[in-house]
Formats: sequence, structure tokens, C-alpha cells
Amino acid sequence: MSPVGLYCPLFVSVLVCYWGTASCYANGKVTKACGSMEPRHGVPGETTHSPYRLETNTTTFSPTDRIQVILSGTSYFEGFLLQARDPVSQSSVSTVGTFTLTNPKTTQLLTCNEHKGSAVSHTSKAKKTEVVVIWNAPPDAPRQVQFFVTVVAHYNLLWVKLPGPIIYQHGVTPQPDTTTRPPVQTTTSSILPGPFTSEGCGQSKSCLLAPPGCDPKEDPQCFFLSMTTEGPDKKQSVMFELSGPAEGYVSFALSWDTWMGNDDVYMCVKDGDKVSVSAAFVSGRTHPEDQSQSGLSLVSWRLADGAIQCRFSRPVKLTNQEPARYDLDQEYFLFIASGHAQYGKVKRHSWQPLISTKSKLITGPPEVLQGSRGPIIMKMHGALMLLAWMLTGSVGTFIASFYKPDWQTVLGQKVWFQVHRGLMMLTVTLTIVAFCFPFFYRKGWSKHAGVHPYLGCCVLTLSLIQPIMAAMRPSPDSHRRYIFNWAHWGVGSVTEIMAVASMFLGMRQPSLLLPQPWATHVLIGYVTWLGSFRFLLLMQKHFYINKSALGSDDTQGILSDQSERGHWVSFVRSLLLAALALGNSGLLIALLSSIAGI
Repeated sequence: MSPVGLYCPLFVSVLVCYWGTASCYANGKVTKACGSMEPRHGVPGETTHSPYRLETNTTTFSPTDRIQVILSGTSYFEGFLLQARDPVSQSSVSTVGTFTLTNPKTTQLLTCNEHKGSAVSHTSKAKKTEVVVIWNAPPDAPRQVQFFVTVVAHYNLLWVKLPGPIIYQHGVTPQPDTTTRPPVQTTTSSILPGPFTSEGCGQSKSCLLAPPGCDPKEDPQCFFLSMTTEGPDKKQSVMFELSGPAEGYVSFALSWDTWMGNDDVYMCVKDGDKVSVSAAFVSGRTHPEDQSQSGLSLVSWRLADGAIQCRFSRPVKLTNQEPARYDLDQEYFLFIASGHAQYGKVKRHSWQPLISTKSKLITGPPEVLQGSRGPIIMKMHGALMLLAWMLTGSVGTFIASFYKPDWQTVLGQKVWFQVHRGLMMLTVTLTIVAFCFPFFYRKGWSKHAGVHPYLGCCVLTLSLIQPIMAAMRPSPDSHRRYIFNWAHWGVGSVTEIMAVASMFLGMRQPSLLLPQPWATHVLIGYVTWLGSFRFLLLMQKHFYINKSALGSDDTQGILSDQSERGHWVSFVRSLLLAALALGNSGLLIALLSSIAGI
């Protein structure tokens, strides 16, 4: 048999097995997971608070009783596996009793450990928020029974073997439940009657707005956070209102400083056609931890025009509060962030959070706060890089390329060389300083910046190679001089091209996101401006060389005319250099102003 004949059946078998496994879990035939209750999805179960709860309609039973079991959640789920077990033995084969379905279209019975009907699962991955089944107590039921459930919100998001309620036979004294599981917090929410408004900001409530002066009632693209103190002495509780354009969630945080980490976070997360409001804690550049609705009241929300809005009240001081909850009678910096969410779980925010420019006493007098999305250290990084490669670097390379014959010698060295060397050393210095800033800000390598940091490393390396190469250059009359000339020109050209590419990518970084597409158009204008001058000077240089070759046999009078014409050409070229520098400066100032405005 040919190799193809041997491999084809194997390939088909693997494909069928893979497809069969995947489809098996989609249609709820999960008998292979009966023992551990862990789906074979290749991802670990979540350890965070679950948005799902398991309930029974009674806490006691007798043999042959029928008990209603309800699985519900504040978030959608696609799949589940429900069992009743003896909590004393905790054996993987200790399923107890059988189940009866109330909705065969969405649920089905499974045979676990040759015990027919001892488990219940889904029939498809259709989204659901509640499942109701009946558990039938066997004649030989143990003294106590506990229900367990595995819930799959999505293929990569699941909670394994969540412990449910324990029910006891009549006459049995309930034992203390030592099962460790997060408490289920529920907060009733309602739909807002209309959008928020910035009316009253600075008078009856404190507000953080972006862009400044926007009104969420008129502009759904407005990021808005308001804080209104409540109570007889205005010190009892604070009503928060949060609004912003987002596909998945919008959130705000109370922070002791302007760095992410150790922050008290409040999130409004879109989950289908509703919004879940919760509090959490962020210990670093990580996902929120200890997510719950503890301490939140009067919760309401609204979805409209691509914006998520939510309102809730929180006491100034929480009784029996978690360590992560901050008292509101302190000063904090305010963060507003937004991003994507899937099945109620937040993803990394899509761009740099809006951070208040000063700390705010939450229960203090009403005021309108200003915010910025660009950290100062990252603004300095962008400004110095733009200054290095839009002005000093580009003008320095132009002088070396086109202005060698035009300027005289001063102090034993040609003027063009002194200016070129000064500008390029300044460029290298600015590049080194600017290169260090992101590492100070990130405290390491940025894992989410794409190609930009790699290009930056290449630009810095090549920039350092250039002065080393220049220091080791052979003398002008050396027969190896041409090697240095070509190498110096080639490395310089590659460095400049990579620097421009890095600038295009840098202005789209979340930590320094410049207004788009305006900033990109300005940078395209810079490249076009630079290319136009380079083309003009190349054409003039080529024309001048040809004229010199044709006039090599002319008379002394013609040479005199050429000398006068040469002075005039040199003057025009100096004007072109001045125009180039002024144009570069104007485009640079335009980008620097946009950096200052974010």
C-alpha cells in the first residue's frame, strides 16, 4: 500500500475523533466527565467568583421525595453538568438518586457510572440563564445529599464542580457547612429611564469628563463619571454615575497614585442585552480579583447608541468590608477605562485609561476634574523621539547628503561636517533618553505594543553604530574610504526609514494614542515634504554635475559666469534648507501639540 493509502485512514480517524469530541461537548454528551466533572476543553476552570448559583426548594427530604433544583445566573451560560452526591464519601462514583427533566428541549439525562439518569446536562450550546430539574430521592438515600454543578459560560470560560446546597433527611441534625466557596451576592438592578447629563457638574456633583465639557446626554462618545454625596450630613453614601462608549465594559477605579495596581475598581459589564454592575480589586496589570456586588445598592443601567451607562450607590464606609474596598472619605486619583468583554468577562482595556490630573476627595466639595490618557513619561518619550527624527536627524542627514560643497572650512574642519556631527550626536542622545522612558513606565518590556518596541531597539542599535563607524573611518585619501562612505550612508538610510516606521506605529500605541486619522495624515505630510525636497536636490545635483562636465573645456569667461551662477545656486540651496527646517518644525509642533492635548 502506498504512503498516501496508509496516512489517509489515519488522518480521517483523527479528524473524526477530534470532531466527535468537540461536537460531543456541544450537544451535552459529557459522560466522560462524570467523575471529575471537568470538561476536556484544554483550559483550567475559573477560581474567581462565579455568577451562577444552585438552589433547592427545600432543605430537608425523605426517601422517594421529589426535590426541585434550580441553576441560575446573572450571566449567560452555554453548558452545564449537574449531579447529586453523598458529601460524606466524596467519591467520584457516589452519585445519588436520579433526575427528571422539566424541559427536554434544553436539558437531557446522562448515565454516569452505569447509573441511568444520575446527571443532567445541556442539549446544545444555546445561551441560557436558568435551568430547572427535579431530583428524585432514592429509597436508600444517604442521610445528607449535596448538589454539584460545572457551568460553561463559553468554551474557554468555565467553573468546575461548584458546590451547591446540602439537604438532609428529616430528623438529621444539619452539620456546619465547611465547604469553601465564595458567597453569592445579588443586587437588584433596574433600567435607567434616560441618559445621564453633565448639568450640575461643579455645583451639586463632582465630574470627570473626556473630552472636557462634553455631555453624555448629547454625545454618546463622552466619557463621564459623576459623584454625588448623599445622607443627612452628606457623608453617608456616594451615588456614582458612569457612562462611556464601549463594546464590552466601562469601569472606573480609585487609586492612591497614577500607576495601575492596588486599585478599588467598579465595573459596568455588558452581558447580552443587560449590564452587570460589580466591584473588584486590581493588584497590578492583571484581571480584576474578588469581584462581587457587596456594598452596592440602587443599581441601574442603560444601553443606547453604543454607550454603556450605570448608576449605583455605595456607603462611604463599609461595615465588615473586604480589604480591597476603600473608604470614600479619602483622596484618590480617578481612572476611567473601557474595552471588550465576552460572556460577562472583561478583557484588557483597548486604550490607555483616562486618569485625573489630581487626586480628589470623594466626599469633598463639587468640582469639575480634568483628565489625561497620556502619562507624562510617555509623552516625553514621544516628544523626544519626534524631535530627534523629524528635525535634528532629518536636517543632519540632508546636510551630509547635499551641502558638502557649499560651506567653507572653519577652525580646520568644514562647516557642513561640524553641523552634521553636532546634529547627529544630538539625535543619538535624544534617542537614548527617549528609549529609556517606556521601560521606566512599564517597569520592563511591553508585551502588548506589537512591533513598535522591536523597531525602537533596532533604531537605537543602528544609531549607536553610526558614531562608532565614523570614529573608525579611514582617511579621505584611503583606497578603502568608499567602503565607509557606502556603509555609513546605508546604515543611516535604514535607520531613518525604521525611525519613520516606528513613529507611524508609536502614535497608535494605547499609552500614547494620538488623534486619528489626523496624526497619521500629519506624518504622511512630513514624509511627502521630506521626499519632495530630496527629489529637488537630487535633480539639481544631477543637473549641476552634467553642466560641469559639458563646460570643462570652456574659456575663462565662461568659468567666471559659472562661478557667479554657483554662488547663486548655493544661495538658493541654503534657502531650501531653511524652508526644509521650518517645514519640519511646523509639522513637529503640530504633533507635539496633539501629544500635549491627550
